[in-house]
Parts: sequence; C-alpha cells; structure tokens
Amino acid sequence: MGRGFIVEDVVEGYLSRLCEQSTSPITGLLIGQNSAQRDFVVMATQTPQRQESGRGFVDKEWVCEHGRQVSRMLPGGLSVLGVFIITDSSTIDILAPLQLTVCELDKTISSEYLWVPTDDDVIEYVILHVNPKDTTTTCRTFNIKDPKSPLKSADWKYQSSVCSAWSMITCCLNVDILLPLSGSRAGIENMDPCLKEGLKVWAHQIQEGFCLFDCKRIPEDMELTSGQKRNVRQTVNGQLLIPLENQRLTNLVQQCGGSMSIRGAIHSRVFLLGSKTKSKFAEKLLKRDVVSTLATRVSIILDELLTSDVDCKGTGKDKKENFSLPRRIFCPMKVTWPAMVCEYQFIDEELADLIERLKEMLDIDATIDKLDTKQELLAENGEKSVPTVLEPPVENVEEPGSQISTYIGFAMATTVVLLATAVSMVYLSDI
Repeated sequence: MGRGFIVEDVVEGYLSRLCEQSTSPITGLLIGQNSAQRDFVVMATQTPQRQESGRGFVDKEWVCEHGRQVSRMLPGGLSVLGVFIITDSSTIDILAPLQLTVCELDKTISSEYLWVPTDDDVIEYVILHVNPKDTTTTCRTFNIKDPKSPLKSADWKYQSSVCSAWSMITCCLNVDILLPLSGSRAGIENMDPCLKEGLKVWAHQIQEGFCLFDCKRIPEDMELTSGQKRNVRQTVNGQLLIPLENQRLTNLVQQCGGSMSIRGAIHSRVFLLGSKTKSKFAEKLLKRDVVSTLATRVSIILDELLTSDVDCKGTGKDKKENFSLPRRIFCPMKVTWPAMVCEYQFIDEELADLIERLKEMLDIDATIDKLDTKQELLAENGEKSVPTVLEPPVENVEEPGSQISTYIGFAMATTVVLLATAVSMVYLSDI
C-alpha cells in the first residue's frame, strides 16, 4: 500500500470542472505538503495547452517546464507532489508514460536545488488518473529515485477546510556573500555554473546554521507550537543564525575574471499544515526557502540577460549597465486561505503582468488588491549609477512586514549585489 493523501475538497471541484472540458487528455500538477506522517494536497493546476500539436499522449517536455516554473512560485512548505491526468484511457495504458514523465519532472525541479537531500525527505511521487466520464480517481505512488520501482495503490480522500489552520513562519535574513567568477567564464552565458557553485557553498552555511522561533531555540523533536491552541492560524517569527566561523569561505587563491558580492536581506515565508509540526521540520523548510528565493532571482535575471541584447563584456573599464532584480510578491491560493504562492516582478512590469502569469501557471484568478506587495519595494532608479544602500534596521530583521530589496551586480572584475531596503539594482561593468 502506498502513502495516503488528505486532499482539500477544492481540488475535487477543480478536477470536476476540468472533466467537463472537451479537450482530452488534460495533464497538470498536484501541489501540497508531505511529511513523514501523511501528505496533504491543497491545489491542482492544469498544464497550459501548447500551441504545437503532435507531441504524443503526454507532452513530457512541456509538463517538466511547467513544473519548473511552478516550483519557483512555491514558498517554503509547498512543493509539487506529482501529476494528474484526465482521460478516458485505461489506467494501465497511461501509467508507464506518466511514470517516465514524473521522473523527468523531478530531475528538472531538483536540478535547481542547492541543498543536499536529507534522509527524511519523501521520495515518493503521486500519479492521479481521473476518468472524465464519471470523475472516478485512481491514485498510485512510486519511488521517484527508481523509475522501475513498482506502483503502489494509495488512499485519496477529500476533506474540507484542510487549509483553514495553516501556520506561517516569516523571516528576514541578512546576507553577505562573495562569489568568484572564473576568468574563462566571463560572459553571462557562462556565469550560471560559477554562481551556482558559489551559492552551494553559501547554502551549506545556511544548512549549518540554527533557527530561533519567536526568539526561542526549540528542541528539534518538540512541536513548533507546543502549548498553544490547536487548529488556529498562527504566525511565528523566525530568525536564522549563522555561526561566524561558518561564514568565512575557505581561503583559496585562484585566478578569476570577477566576483559577485551579495549583501542585504532576504524575506522568507514558510507555511505549515497542522499543529504537530516538529521544530526540525520547520527549520529545514525555512532554510530551503531562504536559499531558493535568492537562487531563483539570480536564475531569473540571468535568463533575462541571456534573452536581451545586453553587451555583457563591455567596451571599457568604466562601462556599467544597471538592471533591476525582481522582487518577491505573495498571493493567496484562495482568498480565505492563509497559504500563499509567490511571483517575482521586474521593475518594468505591471502587477497585471503577475496576475496573468498566476492565471497561466497556477490557474489562480487573482486580483491586484489581494497581492501582498509590501514585503519588498521596487527600486526608484533614475540614473545609471550605484545608488545609496539603505541597510535594514537590526530590530526589524524578524518582523513579517520587513521590507527588502535586492542589488545584484555582474562585473568582469568586480560584482556587487546588495539586498537592501528600498532599492533593487543589477550592475554590469567591465575592466
């Protein structure tokens, strides 16, 4: 027998509406939270239709790209748990291609992770088959690390108000990172592997740190909200502390074409379902969200630069080009739910652009007034120069409303990235 899934009944209504569409098959992602005890599915979102046809029964490449984009939009505590398919084909006929698709999906998503998996990570993904004729479901799970592992039957039970009592952890982390850029990899197209290796070192430092929740160090085997009311929405202020000795990178003399310095603060959120969450689990999710949100922004800006006409090599040592890193904006999964997703907004984008992406990627009918835009502010940049850095006050580090922004700089000799309150800039320069 496979794992059991407690499913928000909103998912049942969503799948039923998809069954009424004439298009078949329809594939999509299942989103939720898994733990050692049980798994919760709180959202389903169909994969956008691809304009080209003839991609076979399941468009593996398209499903994987959808999963990669959606994974970036999920804050701590939420992840892609598997896929669903709506078709009148028999379950036996669809399981084999879907199993291969899910394996590729996991590889695509995990390729962006900068942390080392732990022994308590759940390695089973779910495949849900929905028959559109009578909306009956067949649920299977399998070991994602072994594509040839047998499929197991799993319970799929709908329940109301699964999301009514989620707890939220908020955290604002000060960051100071120096990342070397290889001399042979000075171009934007070659920065990604250099930055990823440097960020992995920083991610390891984050992993070695420890957390305070509401200014208290809670033993890892104790419940995060022990002694408080059950089934009540709660907000916990988190602080992530890194020992000073762990902040120093290994001394190494090496030839490099530049460096990237990241300084400032990162806003993070984690959503936890249930009142019995252990401190260890909450700490793991918080650390991973901190790493993910920084890595995602770096990846997004690199993708943007690669598709733009920016001359990253420059023509003189005084040449600089300024670009804004995207800020993080949160959006409720549903108006009355505490659980949220997130999106990243560039300085030249309108909030309406985010609304459109939320609809396309997550099938969420969001409105501008429901977006949480107060956590991070866009830069007000009127000139191509390094702006004044406004450092976040120390006393505001753990406040959920702390405002942060991001500077990122790419330089063939020196790069400065500043995450600070009020301004978010990217600098390209050359020597």
